[in-house]
Amino acid sequence: MSDRPGLNWMGLLPIGIFLALIGGFFVPGLLRDEPDSLPSAFIGRAAPTIEAIPLGDLPTFSSDVFADGQIKLVNFWASWCAPCRVEHPNIEALSAEMPVYGVNQKDRPEAALRFLAELGNPYAGISTDSDGRQSVDWGVYGLPETFVVDGQGRVVARIAGALTQRVIAETLRPALDGAAGN
Repeated sequence: MSDRPGLNWMGLLPIGIFLALIGGFFVPGLLRDEPDSLPSAFIGRAAPTIEAIPLGDLPTFSSDVFADGQIKLVNFWASWCAPCRVEHPNIEALSAEMPVYGVNQKDRPEAALRFLAELGNPYAGISTDSDGRQSVDWGVYGLPETFVVDGQGRVVARIAGALTQRVIAETLRPALDGAAGN
């Protein structure tokens, strides 16, 4: 017999449980078709409700605009969001092609109005979401986020993060083409 203590299998049990949990949380995300994208439960479903809550005297909008037969974008943004500032010129360019509606999230009205006065207002209508409730209803994780809504009012794509030229070319344009084909 040896004086060496035997291997204590019970001591390895917590490590095994920890590794199983890690695998359970991370492997499904890695096996998605696009592991960097955040899924949305609304793809293919009717766009969630938007309440028409004005920002200053700017035109507002509500869910009524979603079923007008026209493809549109719904962009969640805030003046305090640095990536929102980065994407703003691209939002302006896109607004020349299609209606873009903005939802201003958890922002001071004067700061949001100053942001638009400085950079321009590309939005066909704006609704404010001061308590973040509408953003939660849409499944927004962070800002900015943009949704493509087809002419029947269904969400066909969700883009988390700034709409850069690359994202527009690789993600948004194919989503728009798909929405036009429906």
